[in-house]
Amino acid sequence: MILAVTAGKGGVGKSTVALNLAAELDAVAVDADLAMADLPSARGPDLHDVLAGRADPVEAVREGGPVTVLPCGRTLAGARAVDPTALGAAVRRVAREYGTVVIDSPAGMHGDVGLPLLAADACVVVTRPTEAALTDAIRARELARAVETPLARVVLNRAADIDTRTVAAALGGPVTRVPDSDALARAQRAGLPVAAVAPDSRAARQFQRLAEAVHSAVSS
Repeated sequence: MILAVTAGKGGVGKSTVALNLAAELDAVAVDADLAMADLPSARGPDLHDVLAGRADPVEAVREGGPVTVLPCGRTLAGARAVDPTALGAAVRRVAREYGTVVIDSPAGMHGDVGLPLLAADACVVVTRPTEAALTDAIRARELARAVETPLARVVLNRAADIDTRTVAAALGGPVTRVPDSDALARAQRAGLPVAAVAPDSRAARQFQRLAEAVHSAVSS
């Protein structure tokens, strides 16, 4: 299974959702934000090297932490040297080796945003309960429709116990709320999934439920 986690704008918690979903699904998290990488980095070859033809995708995967990651480089020169259209083949290669891949897609609506969606079997759209964030999420949802990538779930991040029916209707998919919490904030500061920091927290339970819902949606 290849799952793209996407958002219409930055700052809504997309990378946090991608990292936690990868942890719960026992997946490889691929940091596909070629210009503004956000997932944990590591020494050795990275996605910039893979997409520039300098490294094999599987060789760039980093195991041993709470989440297996294919990190992305953080240099402007590295970003300029890549062939973004090679992303699909690279991700499929990793999926053949590891089984499940979660792509942390770039935020926004620029040209490369559609490439992770094209490579994915399904997507998760992340947003926040603000008018601006929801407007941008609708654009991301429309892009997923345009490239025929099914929507597995909408994540309403940093949301209290609010009615999600309006969001579900606007985006055309079921919604999972992830509340703001001290446990999640501590995990973010540490660059870890919340289950590794506070496994009994409400946020950890919500990500577990989210992963179960996504797996069920993609498998059905």
